[in-house]
Amino acid sequence: VQLQASGGGLVQAGGSLRLSCAVSGRTLSSWIMGWFRQAPGKEREFVAAITWSSGSTYYADSAKGRFTISRDNASKTVYLQMNSLKAEDTAVYYCASSHYVQPVVALITEYNSWGQGTQVTVSS
Repeated sequence: VQLQASGGGLVQAGGSLRLSCAVSGRTLSSWIMGWFRQAPGKEREFVAAITWSSGSTYYADSAKGRFTISRDNASKTVYLQMNSLKAEDTAVYYCASSHYVQPVVALITEYNSWGQGTQVTVSS
């Protein structure tokens, strides 16, 4: 499976961006798709996740109420709508897929495939 993230850019604080993650290759409905981010000098951290099958969603506390993860099964694309962006949201955002059964969605080690990342910069 290959993941291609896009949609990053420069935005002012309070603005919005929508990230996309296009998935190609063989996929299974049992997989979970996640978004992570890594700011300069910091570890990569969990942002949000969604199951292909039921669309169940999971969010980090920092994302709750501002970010929305969704998926389009037909086009095999996962989205991350980010609203009310803050300077501290500045990071490279990565999409990833987990092929495990019932993974711990917030753990990086539970994800098998990763996209190349897209830069999000929020100016204050």
